[in-house]
Amino acid sequence: MTELHLVRHGPTHAKTMVGWSDLPADLSDTAALSRLSDVLPTDGIVISSDLTRTITTADAIQGSRTRLPHDADLREIHFGDWELKKFTDIEAEDPDRIRAYWEHPGDVRPPNGESWNDVTTRVDRGIDRLLTNHAGQKLIVVVHFGVILTQIQRAERLTASEVFAHRIDNLSVTSIHIDDDWSLKRINHIA
Repeated sequence: MTELHLVRHGPTHAKTMVGWSDLPADLSDTAALSRLSDVLPTDGIVISSDLTRTITTADAIQGSRTRLPHDADLREIHFGDWELKKFTDIEAEDPDRIRAYWEHPGDVRPPNGESWNDVTTRVDRGIDRLLTNHAGQKLIVVVHFGVILTQIQRAERLTASEVFAHRIDNLSVTSIHIDDDWSLKRINHIA
């Protein structure tokens, strides 16, 4: 059995759509980081996306765990022209598309960005590579809101609309055990 422990990075405090922008995480809550590290397997292997907010969060919880190189396939949703814009500003400029993007995710994409289906294809490719190369191990994958949702959707066989109802807090853990099937063990666990 392979264990997949998906950790959401520390908060950025941005009040905008943040996808591929490389914003730093606020890691000042060292007690929360310590509690998070303590609930993760001590013999786990740590990997993150290649964005600073996940890299530094992974650094903060790594301890003596083995670390793998960062993986760009594990990046957040690419919001294209919506990147770093407030939701209200996007809604004023492109109300039908932003509403469709969140209410009927799938093939709708932001201008110059990724659709939900694009994101799941990219992330699944990265996760599948990890599962193949590290079968039977405990993987601690420090990533983003959208990345975690893709794997919840996969494990629970949910529609994109259904999975978007899940809350994923910063510094939370979502755990999935993978054997012949995928078994969701916990969602959005705060240590």
